[in-house]
Amino acid sequence: MRDTENMEAEMEYDDGEEPSFSDPEDFVDDISDQELLGDVLKEKPQEADGIDSVIVVDNVPQVGPDRLEKLKNVIHKIFSKFGRITNEFYPDADGKTKGYIFLEYSAPSHAHEAVKNADGYKLDKQHTFRVNLFTDFDKYAVLYCAVIVTASKMGNLRHWLEDPDCRDQYSVIYDSGERTGIFANDVKEPIEVEERARWTETYVRWSPKGTYLATFHQRGIALWGGEKFKQIQRFSHQGVQLIDFSPCERYVVTFSPLMDTKDDPQAIIIWDVLTGQKKRGFHCESSAHWPIFKWSPDGKFFARMTLDTLSIYETPSMGLLDKKSLKINGIKDFSWSPGDNIIAFWVPEDKDIPARVTLMQLPSRNEIRVRNLFNVVDCKLHWQKNGDYLCVKVDRTPKGTQGVVTNFEIFRMREKQVPVDVVEMKESIIAFAWEPNGSKFAVLHGESPRISASFYHVKNNGKIDLIKMFDKQQANSIFWSPQGQFLVLAGLRSMNGALAFVDTSDCTMMNIAEHYMASDVEWDPTGRYVVTSVSWWSHKVDNAFWLWTFQGRLLQKNNKERFCQLLWRPRPPSLLSQEEIKLIKKDLKKYSKIFEQKDRLSQSKASKELVDKRRAMMEEYRKYRERATEMYQEQRPLRLELRGGVDTDELESNIDDWEEETIEFFINEEIIPIGDL
Repeated sequence: MRDTENMEAEMEYDDGEEPSFSDPEDFVDDISDQELLGDVLKEKPQEADGIDSVIVVDNVPQVGPDRLEKLKNVIHKIFSKFGRITNEFYPDADGKTKGYIFLEYSAPSHAHEAVKNADGYKLDKQHTFRVNLFTDFDKYAVLYCAVIVTASKMGNLRHWLEDPDCRDQYSVIYDSGERTGIFANDVKEPIEVEERARWTETYVRWSPKGTYLATFHQRGIALWGGEKFKQIQRFSHQGVQLIDFSPCERYVVTFSPLMDTKDDPQAIIIWDVLTGQKKRGFHCESSAHWPIFKWSPDGKFFARMTLDTLSIYETPSMGLLDKKSLKINGIKDFSWSPGDNIIAFWVPEDKDIPARVTLMQLPSRNEIRVRNLFNVVDCKLHWQKNGDYLCVKVDRTPKGTQGVVTNFEIFRMREKQVPVDVVEMKESIIAFAWEPNGSKFAVLHGESPRISASFYHVKNNGKIDLIKMFDKQQANSIFWSPQGQFLVLAGLRSMNGALAFVDTSDCTMMNIAEHYMASDVEWDPTGRYVVTSVSWWSHKVDNAFWLWTFQGRLLQKNNKERFCQLLWRPRPPSLLSQEEIKLIKKDLKKYSKIFEQKDRLSQSKASKELVDKRRAMMEEYRKYRERATEMYQEQRPLRLELRGGVDTDELESNIDDWEEETIEFFINEEIIPIGDL
């Protein structure tokens, strides 16, 4: 029957009638072209094929004609893994390649694969490839323009540095966190710059150079800056609790315990400050030792420590340095040098293997110094601010003894082979602190009430001298001035706020004072002023902050209702060279009169309006006097004519015509009889 129907259909077609291939009216085509012809469509020519298949490789070695062929072979070997290269272009100038090249692949997918896998490829120590699609340059141009527009909206982010009186600023949180204010420091009283209600939900944080103020919110972090403290950037991180900036202020790290999944790490996020984009997320088991990531001083590297592992990442790729972590069995702690890309870490003893402290240069990973230690209980790493010295505080239990002995192992970082000096302390250590810009360090040691403060000087001849020791100090903290030389020994909280102001140039006590129940001490960036405060967060009464000179003279008592926190706004490093700074210090007497005059003016009780009024009156009098003097000179010929040519303008002008005349006056006469005497 079926064959008969087919025959009939063929007969109808043979008769010249064409069969119908149309779909029924209710037919729905649910198969896409991509599903049906996916392989074919991949090869379909695109309008921008000539551009989409091109990549730009930057940071390529600059070579001359003699080495060009070898460079081409190396480049071809690396990039041909991702697809067939159809064209290569090496721009040159003055007989050398320019350091970037263009490669064209046979298909856009190959170009995308090259960008994905070769960006950040390390050819050698000096050359790390940056690979981008040629079409991305338009995208980056738009992004660059967006950054420029954003920057223009920000205003002057360094406005506070242009203050004619060089006043430093500080942030104050009070009213149990409900209000936040920014103030300019002044000897008489704080000058309010900005004040807002509920500006932050917990606390605030300044960026390392003082450019940004970070505030905390349930949904994330906000950055503020410029003359009027406008909002500059937002980072959405639900439940954020902690943040940290890179030293260069290019990146900010946020931590939240709420958001984290195995596939999408969200506990720690690193953000780009300028663009607001997320750079990378990380898992975090615990935030007990914040910051989890520690930054190199130039912001090019950051590192974290996990079990038996030290992972070092590089920016801007946020990938592992050399694509692998360091395996260090038993690593306990590490710290970056503040002056160089050097990491110090220590490892405890393991059976017959002694504990050791290692100094490692990065990115080469060369170990520049290893120090073996025995009978170690614990170690603490203390860097001097400039990275000139490293102190490793080593708690030891010598054989045959019960107690703990502390050694300070002092590494001289600027000397050949990094020699190490040792200072032994048999008393318990309460606090240790380096002089920021010098070679002295201070130690608090002993047990209350017999606490001593010792000051040591690291000399160039390989010796460390004890220069002074103060007995019976009420102190548990050491606060050096940012400029060095001066410090405050403070007995915070349980020690009732005892304060001792010390000049370490001759180790004299400049003043002894007290701020009852003080919880914090904060030096201003210049080292001229220091603030002591009682925070509502730690003590519910007597909340206030007091301003002192570096010599310990009390200038202000600022009582703020439920005062919580004061933070000085940091200053960026000086643009002056060391030679220019020395020259200014040498010629300081030239400017001292101007400074003294300004100080006298600032100490005056006269208001600014009264001073301006007096200046206006003085200027008006000066102009009147000039007019009167000019008129007096114009009338001189008339005076001479009226006085017969005698010049009376000067007292001694006609002394030759003077005549001396004596005049006697009878005043009184009294007669006393002699007989009455």
